[in-house]
Amino acid sequence: MIKKCKTGYIITLILILILVVLVSVSLGSTQIGAVSNDTYEIIIWKIRLPRICLAVLVGGALAVVGAVFQAMFANPLADPHILGVSSGAALGATIAMLTGITFNVLGIGAIGCFAFVGALLTVLVVYALAKVCGVESIANILLIGTAVSTMLSAVISILMVFNHDQIEKVYLWVMGSVSAATWLKNAFVAIVVIICMVIIMIHSRKLNLLMMGEEDASCLGLDTDKIRKRLMVLCSVTVAATVSVSGIIGFVGLIIPHCVKMITGSDHRKVLPYSFLCGSVFLVVCDTIARTIAAPTEIPVGIITSVCGAPFFIGLILKQKKKLK
Repeated sequence: MIKKCKTGYIITLILILILVVLVSVSLGSTQIGAVSNDTYEIIIWKIRLPRICLAVLVGGALAVVGAVFQAMFANPLADPHILGVSSGAALGATIAMLTGITFNVLGIGAIGCFAFVGALLTVLVVYALAKVCGVESIANILLIGTAVSTMLSAVISILMVFNHDQIEKVYLWVMGSVSAATWLKNAFVAIVVIICMVIIMIHSRKLNLLMMGEEDASCLGLDTDKIRKRLMVLCSVTVAATVSVSGIIGFVGLIIPHCVKMITGSDHRKVLPYSFLCGSVFLVVCDTIARTIAAPTEIPVGIITSVCGAPFFIGLILKQKKKLK
C-alpha cells in the first residue's frame, strides 16, 4: 500500500487524464480526417472538447464529494446525492421542461437554472426541517434528506403522469449527460468547482480527525458540528452546480473513492486529490463509450456509469455484511 502521496503519482494521474482526453477527442461518430478544416474546428473546439472538459469537472467533483460524505457520515455507501440534492434538481428541471420557460443566464438555460435552484432549495429545506425538529445530528439529517428526496421523486412522477408527451425528455435528463456542454457553462461550473474543491481539500486534515470519532476529534480541539456543516454546504453547492449542467450521474462518487482508498489508504490529504483525478478519468472514459458504442445514437452517460457502478455497489453491501458477522 502506498504510504506517501508522492508528486510522481499525481503527475502520473495527470498524464493519464491528458492521454484519455486526447483519445476521447479523436473518437466519435464523425471521422476527423474526412472533414474540412471548418468542420474540424466545429467538431473539436465546439462539440467534443467542451463536453470532455465538463466530464473532467463533473467526474472529479462528484468523486471528491463522495469521498467527503463517506468519511463525514461514516458510511461507505454514501454518495453525492445523499441529501436529496439530485431529487431537488430533477424537480426543478422537470418544472422548467413542462412549463416551457426559456431564458439564459451565463450560458445556462432555464432547465439548468431551475435544476441548480431546486438542488439548493432542497438542501435548505432539509436543514430547516432538521432544525425545526431539533434533530440536527448527522444521522437525522440523512433520514430527513431521504424522506424529502422520496417525496420530491413522487412529485416528479405525478407531473410525468399528467404530461405523457414530455416523459422521454425528463427521463433523458434524469439519466445524466454532458452532451449539452458549452465553454460558457464550463466556465460557470469550473468557478464553483475549483473554489469548493480548494476549500474542501484545505479541510482534508480535519476530515481525518472527524473519522476518529466525535469524542476524539472534540478532544483535539475540533469543532465537529461547525466543520460538518461547512463541508456539507460546500459539497451541496458543488453537486448543485454539476447536476444543473449534466443531470444526475450516479455511482461516480460511490465507487471512485473506494478504488482510490485501496491504493492510498484513508488519509484524505491523498484521497481527495487522487479521487478528483480518477473521477475525471472515469467519467471521460464513460462518456466516450456513451457517444461511440452505438454511434450515431448516443447513450446517456449515467447509464454507462450505472452499469459499471451497480456491481461494485452490490460488492460493497456484501463486504459490509461480512464485517457485521
